[in-house]
Amino acid sequence: MFLIIRKKFLILALVVILALGIAGGTALAVVSWTVPKDGITVVLDAGHGGRDGGVIGVNSRAKESDINLEIVKILKGMLERLNYNVVLTRETEDDLGANKSKDMSARKNIILNAKPHLVVSVHCNKFPDKNRRGAQVFFDTFSERGASLAKLIQTNLNAVNTAQNGRSFNALRGDYYILKCSPFPSAIVECGFLSNPEDDKLLNTHAYRVEIAEGIARGIQAFLLNVQA
Repeated sequence: MFLIIRKKFLILALVVILALGIAGGTALAVVSWTVPKDGITVVLDAGHGGRDGGVIGVNSRAKESDINLEIVKILKGMLERLNYNVVLTRETEDDLGANKSKDMSARKNIILNAKPHLVVSVHCNKFPDKNRRGAQVFFDTFSERGASLAKLIQTNLNAVNTAQNGRSFNALRGDYYILKCSPFPSAIVECGFLSNPEDDKLLNTHAYRVEIAEGIARGIQAFLLNVQA
């Protein structure tokens, strides 16, 4: 009975918080409504950093690494408002090692030490065809829970995709280190295509970063509520 009541309360809290976020744009990042502490830990990984800036905006020339970090910080605030413990692999613009291998190894160690309920790595995408745009989520082929997490995040990000370009996506299998380096459910979120002028422009606005973070937060919350059921 306690579990059922607690779950209903969590859902109600999320609905209120997300409603405030939709109505106020950035209100989700500052709302004070919280839910009971459950000892749930989420690791957020801001892709790239330091010498590895990742993709460069086709018009803005903004670095992917900077965009990733800002989205992760917004998302961290949202999840902490839901009283989750949030661990970041990268908190500054710097990388985590002398080279790519050491950087990725350091991220892996942070994840393993945190023993999280899930991992979300935030990136931006690129493609030779500049018309390609939208937020796309990836999961490891051999992780059922990772696939479930990715699909729930994708479903919520598709609201943004549909509004911006009139189409939705399916979460896809991906062969990426961050998805395979730990036993925890993991997903990579490519927040948009910096090779596309429209996505490039949007990803360089705070309002759109909040929209993307909110979609990810909705997916994470849906996954965690399902896991606890």
